[in-house]
Amino acid sequence: MWLVSFLHHPIPAIMKHAYITGANKGIGLEIARQLGHKGYHVFIGSRSETRGQLALRQLESDGIEASLSIIDVSVPDSIRKAFEALPSSCGQLDVLINNAGILHDRNRNIFDMPESLFAETIQTNALSALHTVRIFKSLLKQGSRVINISSGGGAITEGVSTWAPAYCISKTTMNAITLQLASALAGQEIPVNAVCPGWVRTDMGGNSASRSVSEGADTPVWLATEASAQLTGKFFRDRTEIPW
Repeated sequence: MWLVSFLHHPIPAIMKHAYITGANKGIGLEIARQLGHKGYHVFIGSRSETRGQLALRQLESDGIEASLSIIDVSVPDSIRKAFEALPSSCGQLDVLINNAGILHDRNRNIFDMPESLFAETIQTNALSALHTVRIFKSLLKQGSRVINISSGGGAITEGVSTWAPAYCISKTTMNAITLQLASALAGQEIPVNAVCPGWVRTDMGGNSASRSVSEGADTPVWLATEASAQLTGKFFRDRTEIPW
């Protein structure tokens, strides 16, 4: 059975709405928390209902209006079902953040990885962002903002990173998708940008990472709420444009 869980009380139409994939933990959950405190109703996109419910209760206990949306971004049909399950009161997404991602090839050689790992990583980390925007497009109106969580590992201006080949290739692909989406949505005045959150202390980043989740979430939240809507098709870290 397909499960999508929402709060029992109706979502006020006057509230701004933000949908964040991979929001049951880490940077995604912190983005949801910060946007919630700014008055947004946040949809927590989560592959796991159990982990999503835990995140939902955490946000609710902090006084945040939130809903849980079950979504596996690696499966286009799952994205479609999540979209179709959104309540009718959500007539517009003011913010769509593609945050979900995986890292399964740390310190692997590009020649000794199975092709299936490359395919899974690129599908989850890059193509999912394209599929999500395409499927959710009818909810994106003038003034909506799209933010893709990328990585400095995807930048190729100063050479390529080789510490996680599939992951880095997927983030380079996400950066290219960001440019294409920014161009396609420019006529609707919907900015699309990518963010490198830095090395953040999450399940992916590990405990020795140099940044907190609050620091990792800062630039995505800034792009969602304060940054000029004229900024589009760009790559940011610490609220500053960086090379691709």
